[in-house]
Amino acid sequence: MDNSNPTFAEPQTQTAAPVPEHDPPPGAEHNRRGRIKIRYELLGCGLHGHHVVGRDAAQVTPADGHLVRDDGVVRWHRCLRCDTWLGLARPQKPKRDGVPSRDEIKLPLRGRPLRDRYVLRVIAVDRMLHFLVLTAFGVAIVLFAHDRARLKGDYTRILNAIQGAAGGPLFDTNHNSIMHDINHLFTIPSSKLYLIGAAVIVYGAINGIEAVGLWSAKRWAEYLTMFELAILLPIEVYELSLRMTPLKIVTLVLNVLIIGYLAIAHRLLGLRGGHKAHHAALERDMGWQAVERHTPGGALIPQAVSAAPVAPPDQAYGGSVIPSPV
Repeated sequence: MDNSNPTFAEPQTQTAAPVPEHDPPPGAEHNRRGRIKIRYELLGCGLHGHHVVGRDAAQVTPADGHLVRDDGVVRWHRCLRCDTWLGLARPQKPKRDGVPSRDEIKLPLRGRPLRDRYVLRVIAVDRMLHFLVLTAFGVAIVLFAHDRARLKGDYTRILNAIQGAAGGPLFDTNHNSIMHDINHLFTIPSSKLYLIGAAVIVYGAINGIEAVGLWSAKRWAEYLTMFELAILLPIEVYELSLRMTPLKIVTLVLNVLIIGYLAIAHRLLGLRGGHKAHHAALERDMGWQAVERHTPGGALIPQAVSAAPVAPPDQAYGGSVIPSPV
């Protein structure tokens, strides 16, 4: 009779892979108190709606968990711009078998690329305003040069009528800046006025080209805008030395800020690694690795065979219960 102690096989245990850390979605970050941060992803979704895929798919597989998850009742679709998960009903008439592959999906802008797009479009609006004002001003100069003789006669008659009705001159035209400038215009030869008007129109057209390029985030437009503003800086400083006005100060400060932003943030002229570093930063913030980095990690993932596998718990994310992809 064997009196030895019986041996029992140790039960198999279920180990879990560490839950990968992920970046929180826009609006769920922990900001310092009193700090204001614009969430451009939320702004974009508020203007254009959420960017989701797979709404017309008949089936959802665990491999689609970074885009769509199905908990058996509703489907949770992830916005690829702001990382919000939306619970939507299953399609009544699916148009495709599964969720689109990565090659079929065009990722929307997010992160720094989206921020840069908004900033560039603000600058584009500024350049477009310059285009409209300068073009109108240039056309006015050309029209003035064309009818200068007639306009001078009308101007003299109107001025004499006003002074005659008032019983004498209302002001000294030699010391009044506006009247002095108008009188000086009539002394400029028409040929010179045509050249000035054409130059102003051409400069306005350059601003219009910059506006179109910046609106589409073209790198050549960033260079063109930076060089154009840099060339004007000495002229603006000289104008300030002659006469300082609030408008001239604001214009100079804004132009310096635009030059600094384009050169540093967009890595122009080889700064901060140049174009390669800029392209790598864009890929890091808007490529598929950015989508995976912002995907909430799965829950317990079985590593060993178990007789009764434990279902992974649902994961709370962004205020909603999101089913695990496993």
